Amino acid sequence: MKIKVEGEKIIKAVKKLDGIEIVLENLEDAKEAINLILHRTGLFERHKDAELGDVKVTSFQRYETTAVDYKMIFLLEFLFDADIALDDKVTVIKELQEFFNKV
Repeated sequence: MKIKVEGEKIIKAVKKLDGIEIVLENLEDAKEAINLILHRTGLFERHKDAELGDVKVTSFQRYETTAVDYKMIFLLEFLFDADIALDDKVTVIKELQEFFNKV
């Protein structure tokens, strides 16, 4: 399962959790920030039974009106063990999305 998150939301989340304003220049920056968010929010610990192995991060740019007016969008792919129930997967993903919506 995948969700998309705007780069600005990731920046705001790290600022809220750790009080630092990061810069997302590339995919590696985003991966570090997402891992930080997952650990600081306790998402991994609260959902150990869901066997969330990893979160794969990829990126693309969404152009709003012109080639210079764009937003960085990051796709988060949640890698669960094969035998995890769909409801458990949805619970984990929904919790992370709700966190980003509050930021």
